[in-house]
Amino acid sequence: MRLVNGSAHPSDPSKMLQVHYARPFYPKEGSSRKPAPVDVPKGLAEDYNEACLVLNDSPKASAALSRRCLQAILRDHAKTKSKDLADQIDEVLAGNLLPSHLAGAIDAVRNLGNFAAHPVKSKSSGEIVEVEQGEADWLLETLEGLFDFYFVQPADLQKKRDALNAKLAAAGKPQLK
Repeated sequence: MRLVNGSAHPSDPSKMLQVHYARPFYPKEGSSRKPAPVDVPKGLAEDYNEACLVLNDSPKASAALSRRCLQAILRDHAKTKSKDLADQIDEVLAGNLLPSHLAGAIDAVRNLGNFAAHPVKSKSSGEIVEVEQGEADWLLETLEGLFDFYFVQPADLQKKRDALNAKLAAAGKPQLK
């Protein structure tokens, strides 16, 4: 017997509530990866942290978020002019703007991110090529390297410069240029 508005209607099935299987969902506690460093801008940190959070459930979603992060870094911090990610990566690579290990890795992000963002079929099997977890993990590692290059190292260097300048000023010496 099911209840409708608190009363039972055993003889009239149209007045019964439809009961469906229910399964509780709980928020994820966190990722096995460290969150984005505090020096990373909020929007990038949010996308990166979400990419980490969904990695085990959906490598494709994680890769798509990583691709989005990469595009934002290249547009806003590498100051690329192109609108297309492939062209942005080409700009960065042509300008030798990154250490070689990061330059090679962002090209991988372009290719793996495309598998996540656009259906790509295998020429041999005709099946859609999916992003594998290890590949999505590689994309996150690449973003971590870019975060270090664009945000963490400059912030650390600035803190050291500020401390040295305070010491120089206290000694009556000129500050660093």
